[in-house]
Amino acid sequence: MADFSYEIVEEIGVLSENSKGWKKELNRISWNGAEAKLDIRDWAPDHEKMGKGITLTEDEAKELYMLLSQI
Repeated sequence: MADFSYEIVEEIGVLSENSKGWKKELNRISWNGAEAKLDIRDWAPDHEKMGKGITLTEDEAKELYMLLSQI
């Protein structure tokens, strides 16, 4: 498995939390120093472990923003 690094550039919000304290979060993350992108992912309470997630394209991020702004 290749080494990789990440930095949570901006913590945007918690979308949900399960009974074990894991949270599904929307954050802006930079992977290996690349341009930061919006990411939806499950995180352990201490952010030491991460679950599978998705990184949004610019178009997906814009659509999500539009949907959330209508709430």
